[in-house]
Amino acid sequence: MLAYFLKGFGLSAGLIVAIGAQNAHVLKSGLRREHVGMTVAICIACDVALIVAGISGMGTLVRNNPALLGAVRWGGAAFLAWYGMRAMRAALDGNALHVTRQSSMLSMRQAALTVLTLTLLNPHVYLDTIVLLGGIGAQQPDAGRPWFMAGAVIASVVWFASLGFGARLLAPWFAKPLAWRLLDAGVACVMIGLAASLAFAR
Repeated sequence: MLAYFLKGFGLSAGLIVAIGAQNAHVLKSGLRREHVGMTVAICIACDVALIVAGISGMGTLVRNNPALLGAVRWGGAAFLAWYGMRAMRAALDGNALHVTRQSSMLSMRQAALTVLTLTLLNPHVYLDTIVLLGGIGAQQPDAGRPWFMAGAVIASVVWFASLGFGARLLAPWFAKPLAWRLLDAGVACVMIGLAASLAFAR
């Protein structure tokens, strides 16, 4: 069962740690100590709901349709390979996440609306959770599927909690292009490895 947990954890982690507007917002909130708990909780709640819905709903649909199962398998492998190559290119190019301080603080309502907008209006979140994680989770055996889901959920919890509450420790490191290069290189290795395991799975 550990193998399914680690697969779910690795895939979910590889998808959510890439530089993006949501992660930048969580990091900025952590740096400014501005509604950090609420911001992290909203990100985690949205991720958990979408991951569970994706794996549960897609699981039923994909398992009952062999043609769709094959399409998800090869489509998922292709997407993972592309994602891994993109991360590798980012690692070679180098990038940094710059966080600027603003003069005014957001109200709790404004902060909640901001993080919800950045999360739910991002089409990639649905591709990552509903389509990709859901489709790959559906291919796991019945006994392994809950472990895969648990791994995916815990990866989200660990990442957003670490990014939000550990922002003051992480910010100087993430401000350096080399740090993002190393992170992107790690993401690339995970994604390409998962693509290969999916493509050659029996």
